[in-house]
Amino acid sequence: MIRAARLATLLATAGLATTCLGLAAALPARAEAPVVRIRGTIASVEGSAVTIKPRVGEAVTVRLGDAVRVAGASAAKITDIQPDSYVGTAATPQPDGTLKALEVAVFAPSMRGSGDGHYPWDLEKENTMTNGAVGAVTGTANRTITVTYAGGQKTITVPDDVPVVALAPADASLIKPGARVVAFTRADASGTAVVDRMVVGQNGTVPPM
Repeated sequence: MIRAARLATLLATAGLATTCLGLAAALPARAEAPVVRIRGTIASVEGSAVTIKPRVGEAVTVRLGDAVRVAGASAAKITDIQPDSYVGTAATPQPDGTLKALEVAVFAPSMRGSGDGHYPWDLEKENTMTNGAVGAVTGTANRTITVTYAGGQKTITVPDDVPVVALAPADASLIKPGARVVAFTRADASGTAVVDRMVVGQNGTVPPM
């Protein structure tokens, strides 16, 4: 009788453990925090803590991630947008289905493929970001480009006065007071904004994205 009672207890315990494991498997994984872009000027740097004065609002302190990626933005010209260039461009939709560029970033060859695709952006209301390879380039004023990415293609008008920058890999030495930046952050479990990617202007360049 004692052995039978013990066996019943073990079976009940095993059943409870199996149920708990089943519940754990059924629970959804913690959703990854959304990306929040902070645009502004670096006010101070203390170790991994960077305080940024946004274009609008109060200063915010973020933490550099252990594997933060840095890209340097330098001034470029519209003529740097050539067939087969890899670019990223924020743009607004036009009535005819095309897009009108708000800015264009020309990536260094080693950064080809970065952010490939077409998706919503937050530079202005209802604008998008398109990253891909330039196909045809037509016109000398308000030129038009086609940008091809995995799964699609967009036709984009690039006005002559649109800001154009060149992006290239850089290191954290660019992250210093006075630099203009766009910090791509996600909140960690404690709610701290952690930077996993930062675009830093060089020689006074303002990253337009």
